[in-house]
Amino acid sequence: MLPYVLAVTGASAQPLAERALLRLLQQERAVHLVLSRGAHEVFRAEQGLSIPVEPEQQERFWRERLQVNSGSLQCHRWNDQAASIASGSYRTKAMVIVPCSMGTVGRINAGVAMDLIERCADVHLKERRPLVIAPREMPFNLIHLRNLTALAEAGATIAAPIPAWYTQPTSLDEMVDFLVVRLFDGLEENLAPLRRWTGPIA
Repeated sequence: MLPYVLAVTGASAQPLAERALLRLLQQERAVHLVLSRGAHEVFRAEQGLSIPVEPEQQERFWRERLQVNSGSLQCHRWNDQAASIASGSYRTKAMVIVPCSMGTVGRINAGVAMDLIERCADVHLKERRPLVIAPREMPFNLIHLRNLTALAEAGATIAAPIPAWYTQPTSLDEMVDFLVVRLFDGLEENLAPLRRWTGPIA
């Protein structure tokens, strides 16, 4: 199976990215992981995590933190534009950016690749591969909406991580799982058991 590119930017929803990585590896998927410079700062500020920048050290960090040995994980520096995933000739299944900051959205829309995440997004759009963007902002201003609309018109899927209550969640953990599973539903992945809508409760 072709690998996923999982990108994490400096917006406040890092637990979604962490859970997505865990679920993908548990399903024996191959993952190329890229954290933006801002994502490192947000992990440090919000969760007290100092994540290694060096790729091999970062892979060991995630394996130990998530306690998962399955799947394939390759980490990349945010500024390594010579990475395999920066080229359209390197085949991937899809790219998911979760969470996606509005700065990242704006630069992708403008075709400006300042780091590996933005370059990979550009590649997925030009190669007509699935690009899923989970924007994290509230409320959206008009610039945000226009940038997101332009990316949707270019072929990206805009999947804002908006919770639902019909699953009757009893914990934040369950809500995180719901959001991550729904994020990958459109890529024909079923990452974890989920109580799905089947109609009103009798």
